[in-house]
Amino acid sequence: MDSRRPTPEAMLERAAQETARNRRGRLKLFFGAVPGVGKTYAMLEEARARRAQGTDVVIGLLETHGRKETAALARDLELLPRRSVFHRGVELQEFDLDAALARHPTLLLVDELAHTNAPGSRHARRWQDVVELLESGIDVYSTLNVQHVESLNDVVSGITGVAVHETVPDSLIDLADEIELIDLPPDDLLKRLAEGKVYVPAQAERASANFFRKGNLIALRELALRRTAERVDDQAAEWRRDQGIEGAWPIGERLLVAIDWTSSASDLIRAGRRMSARLRAPWIVMTVETRAFERRSETERERLAAHLALAQRLGAETLVLRGERVGEEILNVARERDITRILVGRPRSPRWLRVLRGSVVDNLVRRSENVEVLVTSGEPEREPAPPRMPRERRWSADEYRWVPVPIVVCTLVGLLTREVFTLADQAMIFLLGVLIASSRLSRGPSLMVAVLSIAALDFFFVPPYNTFAVSDVRYVVTFAVMLVVAVSVSHRTVLMREQADAARERERRTASLFEMSRALGGESEPEPIAATAARHVRNLLGCDVAVYRGSTGGELERLVRGASEGLASDRELAVARWVLDHGRPAGAGTDTLPASQGLYLPMTGTTGTFGVFAVATRRREDELSPSQRQILETFVAQTASALERVALSEEAARSRIAAETERMRSSLLSSVSHDLRTPLASITGSAQVLLAEGGSLDEQPRRELLQGIREEADRLGRLVTNLLDLTRIESGALEVKKEWCPVDEVVHSAVERVRRQLGGRPVHVELPEQVLLAPMDPVLLEQVLVNLIENAHKYSPGGGEIEVLVRRGAGRAEFEVRDRGVGIPAGAEQRIFEKFFRASPENSTQGAGLGLAVARALVAAHGGSITARNRPDGGAVLQFDVPIVGAPPRSLGDHGEDL
Repeated sequence: MDSRRPTPEAMLERAAQETARNRRGRLKLFFGAVPGVGKTYAMLEEARARRAQGTDVVIGLLETHGRKETAALARDLELLPRRSVFHRGVELQEFDLDAALARHPTLLLVDELAHTNAPGSRHARRWQDVVELLESGIDVYSTLNVQHVESLNDVVSGITGVAVHETVPDSLIDLADEIELIDLPPDDLLKRLAEGKVYVPAQAERASANFFRKGNLIALRELALRRTAERVDDQAAEWRRDQGIEGAWPIGERLLVAIDWTSSASDLIRAGRRMSARLRAPWIVMTVETRAFERRSETERERLAAHLALAQRLGAETLVLRGERVGEEILNVARERDITRILVGRPRSPRWLRVLRGSVVDNLVRRSENVEVLVTSGEPEREPAPPRMPRERRWSADEYRWVPVPIVVCTLVGLLTREVFTLADQAMIFLLGVLIASSRLSRGPSLMVAVLSIAALDFFFVPPYNTFAVSDVRYVVTFAVMLVVAVSVSHRTVLMREQADAARERERRTASLFEMSRALGGESEPEPIAATAARHVRNLLGCDVAVYRGSTGGELERLVRGASEGLASDRELAVARWVLDHGRPAGAGTDTLPASQGLYLPMTGTTGTFGVFAVATRRREDELSPSQRQILETFVAQTASALERVALSEEAARSRIAAETERMRSSLLSSVSHDLRTPLASITGSAQVLLAEGGSLDEQPRRELLQGIREEADRLGRLVTNLLDLTRIESGALEVKKEWCPVDEVVHSAVERVRRQLGGRPVHVELPEQVLLAPMDPVLLEQVLVNLIENAHKYSPGGGEIEVLVRRGAGRAEFEVRDRGVGIPAGAEQRIFEKFFRASPENSTQGAGLGLAVARALVAAHGGSITARNRPDGGAVLQFDVPIVGAPPRSLGDHGEDL
């Protein structure tokens, strides 16, 4: 067997990718080093060639920048009008995504892929508009410069000294089906710049002195060539995998990038992306949330969320953990995920502080063992550290009010025991106060208690008393040692308390997830599942929640309604509908419709996106930290799995019903076909003889043929009646019209109906001496008796007597039909009442197996029951009963007594 042959799993995954690729549109990027190399011109030339071949080509958005040659190429191509957006009193012209989707051309041209859309647009960036166009099946041509590539943003900034804020994620570039490099030597580009073919003269002069310096152009050209070569290399590798060609791949490498909230983390992420691309290795970006993170400002928290979003756009797996020992958490992940390289930023704290407190980098290097630790400096922060959150300051101020309490208590205890305890004993009392305070207060108040405790000890218990003067220099050493011990005890106690709090928080989240998983496992309907998930998310995160499910018509079905009106507006429903259609997060905290009141996450299963989970996060108190966002995504995934399980169960039930229906249909056709053909063949044959022979037949043969036609027509009528009765019963259209009737009349009428069919066979009827009245539908109950007598006739050949017995039971009328036939096979006493079941299938003279099924349904409609058993001396007994509820009208009751 060829070991290079792809595995079945790989072939299935490849088939799924190919299906998805065929379903979406194709993207071609015209890629260049800098503006002015001719990307838009080349895009228009190829678009004109495609239109000449009969392709429907439309320009969605074009930026000519005053270049006459470019405008001339676009003159005879259809151009979509732009959308007007008003922002701060200024009218802006933007690409109209909805108009492009409505027009739905084969090929759409969208210039300047990295452009930032005006506030209020559906997407924050134009490249997100392009993704939606591709998902709608529209082919797109677009242009891009190398300085806008997300993973190269920091490199370009270092080369040119210009920070580029409009970027495109590398994942979109990797998604492109084709990249065409539009290259121009630096001297030719500078010549074009001087001739005014790139910018207007004043702007061109500034550009040539800054961004368009020849050294910059050479470096950017190299970056563009390298990035294009990487994409070509990826395409070659993909082709080799598709063909099952093995090569010398650098396997086994896994990269872990550890970041924090600082601004330099974005450079660290981009460096990790470039390294993973070179190594062809999967990579993870992780952060550890400590208790200190909760005291960070809103700006710092948003910055960390932006870092994680950047990592996801660049194709990394993101991971958020909670803990106090950052280095230990990083190493644990590295061991669990088989990481070979860890990339971290250079520590920025002073060396003396790292010596005293240690640093994450030193801890990683010392304990990494076989894992390679790489340290990069990144760009230094260009902004001052923002202030702490006001809410945290108020909380700390409340704690500072408790600082004097342990000092006063320890001082009083020391004064009361001054004559008994030594100075060392009193110092231990103050250390005990520091320990107790540290177990209750935060870091700042605890350190203040430690320092003030030393001051109180000096003031009250060291001679000369009631002064801070020290008479003996040895006390200075004592105070210094005690201060170090107090501060260390305070720091360690606070650290242990924070670790315990973090452990309790992890336990709470884990317990909540476990409780929700257990609760979801016991639910079998979508509404209770959604309500359970919403309740747990509200309890854990304190946010309002709404859950939606997609219906067959493409509309949203609200499974859980949010408590506030914010998630119920038409605008918010439009956001949820967009997430359902595209399967990507949107709303607050994302780049898509960020002005929404809530965060909308798709619920995705094996069949695609089928629902939306909405969380209100617009209010300040509802903001989610990265760890909360991660646990929310876990909850949403659990909810999606439970809802998909229910949907699959419903689909399986429908499939079983469909299979049962098909089986019933096949059984009906196979069972009824003989019973339909036989009487029809007999009727047709007799009619043909009568038509052919005409008046030549004697009276006796003629009457026999006509009698046969009548008997077969009756037989056919009974079969059709049973089929119609069964159809009415199963469709719920059967209406039981009960009235008080004498039972003997119904019995005699049923016997007379089957008299001719029995052919002179004796039927013994045994009735109660007194007329028995019962509430029944006489027509339906007569049909029950007819079916039971016909069944006895079929299964008791030889002309034996059939017995019909009626007797009064306890609150019911009981009926029995007995025969002297072959009896009922063992174990078939209940099955004989099933549709199409025949006790002796080899007997072709028997019916379709519907008579007893119809009888059971009609008896059940009357509230009674029917059973079957064998007689001790041979034959079978079919027994049923009809409840007698209430009393008959007086006229019928008197009439019954007279009878």
